[in-house]
Amino acid sequence: MKPAPFEYHAPTTVDEATALLAEHGDEAKPLAGGQSLVPLLALRLTRFAHLIDLNDVASLSSMSHQGDAFTVGAMVRQDHVEHQAEIATAVPLLARATPLIGHFQIRSRGTVGGSLAHADPASEYPAVALALDAVFDIKGKNGSRSVAARDFFLGTWTTCLEADELLVAIRFPVADSRRGFSIEEAARRHGDFAMVGCACALGVDSSGAIDRASLAMFGVGATPMRAGAAERALLGQRNGDFRPEGLVEIGQLAVRDLDPPSDVHATGAYRRSAGAVLVGRAVANAMTEAIRG
Repeated sequence: MKPAPFEYHAPTTVDEATALLAEHGDEAKPLAGGQSLVPLLALRLTRFAHLIDLNDVASLSSMSHQGDAFTVGAMVRQDHVEHQAEIATAVPLLARATPLIGHFQIRSRGTVGGSLAHADPASEYPAVALALDAVFDIKGKNGSRSVAARDFFLGTWTTCLEADELLVAIRFPVADSRRGFSIEEAARRHGDFAMVGCACALGVDSSGAIDRASLAMFGVGATPMRAGAAERALLGQRNGDFRPEGLVEIGQLAVRDLDPPSDVHATGAYRRSAGAVLVGRAVANAMTEAIRG
């Protein structure tokens, strides 16, 4: 099939792009990498009268490291994140999640901001952003605002972005010493969307006890979800506390209050069971890295 007819726009600045969004409202859609949008258009599962191509907006492809924040422009390609040594050092969890996204052809065009704004609940980047408490910088015709990751995702394919707003950059905290990261997921085949997954970030104090813990589950609901009970249970624990039964308990706490959906890929019961195992695995891996400093 072919997309329904649309008018194509190619702005070169953020201001031009947001002006077009404001002018055309719900009839307009930004085009980033197009790895999700183009198939939906081709199958006529969605249609827009105006497509606003962001690929010529050079400022959206920049990255910067300032103080304790690493800023990634919304149009930075996923394969750049995968192979850029600076990102692997500054935001390890983002770099490690990237190879799990589709296949290299997808990552060569897909963008960081496009994936986040698409807000698929089974995708990796939203969970990474939530686990790291990232901040989203948004611009509209009438001004700019910043939104915490926990407030950005509202539902399946739904974010807090207004019709005239554009996600321009994402600010991630820079990893410091005594921090460990891990992302684990279960998928039918490499490159498939995850049936369930967990993004984990841990920090330890000078005595080796956990003083910071973040666990973000994905593929278990309409948005990625923080496992607050499991995070609280991890605080104060040391590496020697992580015997198999302890990891099982943490995993069970993480999924205790979840009600995952059942679909053609997996049942809700499977997602809960596998999710608990993945949490334990992610915690163990992150803790090993954290104590190595």
